[in-house]
Order: sequence, then C-alpha cells, then structure tokens
Amino acid sequence: MKISTSSLIRGAAGAAVLAGILYIAIQFIHPADVVASLTTQRWQIVHVISFAEAVLALIGITGIYLRQVPRFKVLGFVAYSMFGLFFVLQASFNFFEALIAPLIAVKAPQLAVDIVGLFGRVAPVSDLGVLGALPIVGSLLYVGGALLFGVAIIRARVLSRGAGILMIAAAIVTPVAGALLPHTLERMAALPMGAALAWLGYSLWATMRGTSAKTQVTLDKADRDLTSAV
Repeated sequence: MKISTSSLIRGAAGAAVLAGILYIAIQFIHPADVVASLTTQRWQIVHVISFAEAVLALIGITGIYLRQVPRFKVLGFVAYSMFGLFFVLQASFNFFEALIAPLIAVKAPQLAVDIVGLFGRVAPVSDLGVLGALPIVGSLLYVGGALLFGVAIIRARVLSRGAGILMIAAAIVTPVAGALLPHTLERMAALPMGAALAWLGYSLWATMRGTSAKTQVTLDKADRDLTSAV
C-alpha cells in the first residue's frame, strides 16, 4: 500500500472530525467528579473516550497545520504549539483519570478526588504540589492556543474562515462560562469547540479532495498530450 502526503492529511482530517464529535458527546455523559464515580465502569469508559479524543484532536490539528504551513507563519506555529501541548496535557490527564485514579480511590479516595477535580474548580484538600498549577497552564494553552489557531486559519485563507471564527468564539466563551456558570453547565462551552474541530476537519478533507481532483485532471491531460505526440 502506497502512503502519500495527501492520504495522511486526509486521515488527519477524519481524525479532527471524529475528535470534534467525541468532544461534544463527552460533555453529555461525563459523570460527576466525586469519589463514588471513580470506581464505576462509566467513569473508565468516558475517560478512555476522552483520551482517544485528545489523541485524535492532536493528529487533526497537526494535519490542519501542515496543510497551511507556508501561510501559517510564526503566528500559526505558536498557535499550533500551544494548542497541541494542550491536547498532550489532556491525553495525559485522561490516561490518569481512566486507569490510575480508580486504583488510588480505593486506598486514598481524597487524593484521587482532589486530582480529578482540578479542572472542575474543586478546591483540593491534599497538598498537590506543582499539580495545582495544571488548571492555569491548561487554560492558557487551551484558550490562547485556540484563539491564535483560529486567527491563523482566517489569515491563511486555506480552510473555512467560518470554522476559524467559530474556534475564536469558542475560546472566548470558555473563560466567561467558567467565571459565571457551575461546572456542570460550564461543560457546554465545549460544544462550539467540538463543532469547530469537526468543521475544520471537514474543510481540510474537502480541500484535499479538490487538490487530488486537480492533480488527476493534470495527469490525464499529460497522458493525452503524450499519446498525441506519439
């Protein structure tokens, strides 16, 4: 099987679409960040899905970035680096939540709840050391990365500008929702971000399909010219 650059980017487009859909779905099935949830099968399944979503999102935005490298320039690189690091952080945290937190909950339930509640704005009882900085770091990477990524997409004029605008709006809404809404409702701020990821993935796939079609037309024309010359 021949693996080409275009096929890899189309694969990344599919990953972005799936990541966006999963990101939306997770918000409706996520259990409460309490000790009673940590040892349930639902908790483990949701966070395995969340881990997969983070990995797919990282693959997706990598394809989006590579498709626009010449036009993304320094701003795009900074945006991709920040947004990509957020998904690395998310994947790492989801791995812990899915496979390690349930084990800790048996012997040290308070510690487990304090760690998984970091992004739920739950004040920890235990001393978490540098882990206590994760919410701030994660928020800066998520909001700043998404905001700059959306701006870079609009400036590049390669993929859908509407998707870029939606990503910017999602980045702006997130801290506002965090300041005004309880955590259960704050999750809904993730819906436009999921939609933006899926939209960008579709836009990437569509542009690659158009490029492939133009390439095929060029090759067919070259074959006809060669046949005529013979």
